Amino acid sequence: MTAVPPALDLAGLDDLFTADELAIRDSVRELCRRRIDPYVADWFERGEVDDIRGLARELGSLGLLGMHLQGYGCAGTSCVDYGLACLELEASDSGVRSLVSVQGSLAMYAIWRFGSEEHKQHWLPQMAAGEAIGCFGLTEPDHGSDPGSMRTRARRDGADWVLTGRKMWITNGSIADVAVVWAQTDEGIRGFVVPTSADGFSAPLIKHKMSLRASVTSELVLDEVRLPADAMLPEVRGLKGPLSCLSEARYGIVWGSLGAARSSLASALTYSIEREQFGKPIAGFQLTQQKLAEMYLEYSKGLLLAVHLGRRKDAGTVTPEQISLGKLNNIRAALEICRTARTILGANGISLEFPVIRHMNNLESVLTYEGTVEMHTLVIGQALTGLPAFR
Repeated sequence: MTAVPPALDLAGLDDLFTADELAIRDSVRELCRRRIDPYVADWFERGEVDDIRGLARELGSLGLLGMHLQGYGCAGTSCVDYGLACLELEASDSGVRSLVSVQGSLAMYAIWRFGSEEHKQHWLPQMAAGEAIGCFGLTEPDHGSDPGSMRTRARRDGADWVLTGRKMWITNGSIADVAVVWAQTDEGIRGFVVPTSADGFSAPLIKHKMSLRASVTSELVLDEVRLPADAMLPEVRGLKGPLSCLSEARYGIVWGSLGAARSSLASALTYSIEREQFGKPIAGFQLTQQKLAEMYLEYSKGLLLAVHLGRRKDAGTVTPEQISLGKLNNIRAALEICRTARTILGANGISLEFPVIRHMNNLESVLTYEGTVEMHTLVIGQALTGLPAFR
């Protein structure tokens, strides 16, 4: 990750945060500087993260896993604290932020919000410490934006449940100890806590990715996986369960995408001052300054929106539509910042010696997951007009 030039607080946005919030931000930034930044370009190039379980334990030791949840070994920080952590993690790499988001905002949140007390006591302390890794099985090979049409099925067999189906594009799947899996039942869509050691469960690694290469992405295969009756999440039925989890994860993206944007902007700014053409730094040319100014404007506006949504979330007043607004705006702005930064670096912009092409490739995935541009556009459209246009 490129160091953050002081000029990137031109708008004075650090004034929006308390001393405690800035201390958390700085502690995450230091962890990233020490533990991730020296190695992440190599991880991305090889498509493999060295000692990912050790990294999870270090993230857990800093309280970053499920950090905005209360009790059960979780840090219980504010949503703004969590947002700042996501920003710093994604300034290192989207894949690392995805590890934390899926662990805390999807798998842990589902258990924390909808699980039995036994589920919580057994899994959450281990997951908060990074001793157990979780994944979240919702998306299927043929059903992404339309999860209500999922084919994964859970049927009763005596006192047990038997799960059959496939899930796709599952972060952490191949290294997970527990999977939260959503399935059709005779009583509607229900969630299940599935130990990955269960007979019939497998998680083949998805290879040949050109994005999120410093992240584990897998398929989940459930072949007559037999679970006890108490494996079902008791406190939710229907799509509101998985969709509420997705809203938690989208909130992290609102902040995290800005980390990738800031890293790319910082890299472009530093490069433009150091790179000379036609006898002077390219930062001294009007077209370069226009690019830098416009990138900074979009980054600043995105951060203002993230802080606003974070304060609303801490106050309990944020709505799913507002989270969609933040996700749609900030990921599109971040991707455009990365693309513009790439042009400033010229040919060097495609080299992994700089973070820009890595962030740009990663954000192509972030643009799609946790809701595509099209779906968030329609969520906002329905909120504005009162008319659903999904079908």
